[in-house]
Amino acid sequence: MNWMLLVAGITSAFTTIGHFLVGTKIFLVPMLESDFELVPKKVMHCVFHYVSVYLILSTAFLLLAGFGVDMGSDNTLLIRFIAVNYTGFAIWQIVIAAKSGIPNVITKLFQWVFFVIIAVCSFWGAI
Repeated sequence: MNWMLLVAGITSAFTTIGHFLVGTKIFLVPMLESDFELVPKKVMHCVFHYVSVYLILSTAFLLLAGFGVDMGSDNTLLIRFIAVNYTGFAIWQIVIAAKSGIPNVITKLFQWVFFVIIAVCSFWGAI
């Protein structure tokens, strides 16, 4: 059992649940009900679910690896790939938030915290 990967996987699971519950309510539904062109709206709808697929798959893999499930090969490269993705997510979230001009942006665009935890635990678990 790899505790760091378990922490990454559990954090990723909570992030995924939040994506579907909170993200649907505060982003997806208002975006789909907004008044802008249909093509960009549908592209954003697809992007939401591209993220959904990534979150589900990375969560499953991190949990399996964390529990020590033998998947038939060395998983280090894939775990590091997941970690790099979450690192990029965190960086872009922080950069976009910092430039947004939104008051209390750190608490309103808070997903970066989960991304950092997942990335750090994944990198550490891959050692």
